[in-house]
Amino acid sequence: MIFNPQEPPIVISIGGSLLVTEDGVNVLFLKQLNAFMRKYIKRGKRFFLVAGGGITARRYRDAGKSVIGDLSDRDLDWLGIHATRLNAHLLRTIFEDIAHPRIIENYDKKLSNWHEPLVIGAGWKPGWSTDYDAVILARDYGANLIVNLSNIDWVYDKDPRKYKDAVRIEKLTWVELEKIVGTEWSPGINSPFDPIAAQLARKYRLTVIVANGDNFPNLERIIEGDSFKGTVIMPYRIDASFYDRDYYMGKINGYRFARKASGIGKFLTLIANHYRALAIRYMINPKNCLDIGCGTGDLVSILRTYGIDAYGVEISEHALDLADKSVRPFLKYGDIVKLPYENEEFDLVLTFDVLEHLERSKIKKAIDESIRVSRKFVMHKIFTNENLWIRAFHMQDFSHLSILSKRFWRRKFLEHPQAGLHRTSLFHLPTFMESSFLLKKK
Repeated sequence: MIFNPQEPPIVISIGGSLLVTEDGVNVLFLKQLNAFMRKYIKRGKRFFLVAGGGITARRYRDAGKSVIGDLSDRDLDWLGIHATRLNAHLLRTIFEDIAHPRIIENYDKKLSNWHEPLVIGAGWKPGWSTDYDAVILARDYGANLIVNLSNIDWVYDKDPRKYKDAVRIEKLTWVELEKIVGTEWSPGINSPFDPIAAQLARKYRLTVIVANGDNFPNLERIIEGDSFKGTVIMPYRIDASFYDRDYYMGKINGYRFARKASGIGKFLTLIANHYRALAIRYMINPKNCLDIGCGTGDLVSILRTYGIDAYGVEISEHALDLADKSVRPFLKYGDIVKLPYENEEFDLVLTFDVLEHLERSKIKKAIDESIRVSRKFVMHKIFTNENLWIRAFHMQDFSHLSILSKRFWRRKFLEHPQAGLHRTSLFHLPTFMESSFLLKKK
């Protein structure tokens, strides 16, 4: 089985309630999971599957209590851990031909010579659930997505089975989740995410999607970057202020993003914008173009000096306020998922380092919108996993919500019904420097 070693793995934590129900082992779920995993592994994806204990753990817990009364938390945890290992071995049996031979039961021991596209994980030691183990895998193996599958569609502000007025939550931060689930672990806790795991995920600023595991079409939308049903738990709330991070000198949600560019940095940016404008002018030569995520409109201004009727759209009001007066008439406030322009209004629509900042659920809509307002070409420059130069010389930017592989984006563009991939790079720079894609409208 061939997979892309530069493709970051996806960690899927499978609640034990999905694997085993009151009626026994959930064979239908396992068959659907088997087909789903093999479909995406054929596309080059890599996965960690972490099995929960679920009803098997609860049955052993109840049996022990019925015989001797109370059980210690440690014994309860160990019963749960061994239940996860039984479920993990079932998964390992199903995926024997494509899974790593070792089921991860000790997360201190990292995998060596890892060649398989799938790895199965189980419970580790008392004190937390397999949610914690999933977070450790994301940390140690560079996963940028954890999907927590259970038997609920959303996280609620309180237990919906007890309270009819419980409100579903589509997005929340780790700080907000902590107010709901607390900070302490107890065996058999009924929580959308383990409180101890939540603290670790918050520390590493990870994003977790909580979704219903019985809804495989929905899981496919999560993987594909389409809108989905489920709760996103993120390091900080993404609102209008989030998009001002590069222009507002201060802190946003407790994290400092903006920093004043040095003179050298400004000079290099100016050179890069002139280089881009020249390439666009002489390699595409559009009559007009739209720069999505134009910031303060620097590229728009330069494009206009080269005779291109250029416009920009930007979601940061701070950026628009900082734009030079000469270029402001050509800039407009707007969101990439709902562009304020008519169909086929521009010869060229372009983005530079925008798509990797989007939430996964907005990726498909953003691509659709960029193609909708173009009548000829669309160009996207995107920070991908292969861009080693950026990783080596730039500090980690936690606003990069969707750092994916070049292969992921290429497939998204190839599969689009209204545009074709014209060439993989307009500027022909090596992949370790940047990833850019030129699409031609069909």
